Amino acid sequence: MLGPLSNTIQGVVRFTWPMLIISLVVLVSVRVSYLVKNKEHFVLYKELLMLSFIIYILCLFQVVTFRDDTTWSTNNFIPFREILRYNMGSRLFFKNVLGNTIMFLPYGFFISYYLKNEKPYLTIFLTIIASVSIEVVQMVIGRVFDVDDIILNVLGGSLGYGIYYLLNRIGNRLPSVFKSEWFLNVVSVILLIGIIVLL
Repeated sequence: MLGPLSNTIQGVVRFTWPMLIISLVVLVSVRVSYLVKNKEHFVLYKELLMLSFIIYILCLFQVVTFRDDTTWSTNNFIPFREILRYNMGSRLFFKNVLGNTIMFLPYGFFISYYLKNEKPYLTIFLTIIASVSIEVVQMVIGRVFDVDDIILNVLGGSLGYGIYYLLNRIGNRLPSVFKSEWFLNVVSVILLIGIIVLL
């Protein structure tokens, strides 16, 4: 499972790296200028979370609007038709089923974190809006509309909410030192280094 998933992530990075570099330079320079100009307190983990969310949205846009002239499938308005077509464990299963689920997992986490959702309904609703808009735009630009992608995206968004919910519950039970700014900053740096090494 990790092999195809790792290859997919590396493929996305190879495809989006020019946009990532430009976006990072612009976003970081504007944000640092804003913080310095307004003399606001800099909190590393919050800044990294915000930057990660923006970069994720930009990568999502880049991936879902890419025109692939080799697309052979047609619009699908029948739920589960495409999902059930793939053999479990096949390359297409990992790419289309797991890929569409994992692609929206960060979305569910980030919007739950920023909206402080206690219930999953708002996360699911916002995920449906985002996913439907992606499918409609894909149909308009010459790709295909697939209701199964929406189902998988909503599943991914719900899993993202689940991760936020679990981390929030665990965090509430931790000693205060583990919720302190310096500790969260250290954890953020370690995670960032880990992600860079993996990519």
